[in-house]
Amino acid sequence: MVALHRAGRWASGAALLAGVLVALVVLLPALFGWQRYVIVSGSMTGSYDRGSLVLADVVPVSELKVGDVITYMPPAGDHLITHRIASIQGDGRGGRVFRTKGDANAVADPWTFRLDRPTQARARLGIPYVGHVLSAISRRDVRMGVVALPALLIAAFSLVALWRRLGAEAAELAR
Repeated sequence: MVALHRAGRWASGAALLAGVLVALVVLLPALFGWQRYVIVSGSMTGSYDRGSLVLADVVPVSELKVGDVITYMPPAGDHLITHRIASIQGDGRGGRVFRTKGDANAVADPWTFRLDRPTQARARLGIPYVGHVLSAISRRDVRMGVVALPALLIAAFSLVALWRRLGAEAAELAR
């Protein structure tokens, strides 16, 4: 019975630690003004592997230079991509035209684009594998399991403790 109690305390502690770590990964970047992006393809392998969490500063577009890694919506795209700036050209009207390339890709992206907003997300650091966790908890069934499992463990261990206490009190009264 002592082993069961220890296992319950360990499981509760592990669940609490996991919850705190996920909360830190989700909330802490926002406190620093960083944006979070999960790498979902292999185009940046070597720098940011699939499943990495990329934390990005929001910087003025004028500060971007060749070699910076940015997360943006490509022209005619339906999802964000994170690629390295391969070239920046003047557009003849005082603006800048960008071309990017994934580090693992042999050639640059086939499109060029302008960044029309005054600021842009520029990668600051990547944390391997953490993106898999964030992708998983974005699913409703996984979130329900993350909440339900610790709750069920707490309820089960509480019921076992109550059952033991009631059994000990009944034995005491029977004497």
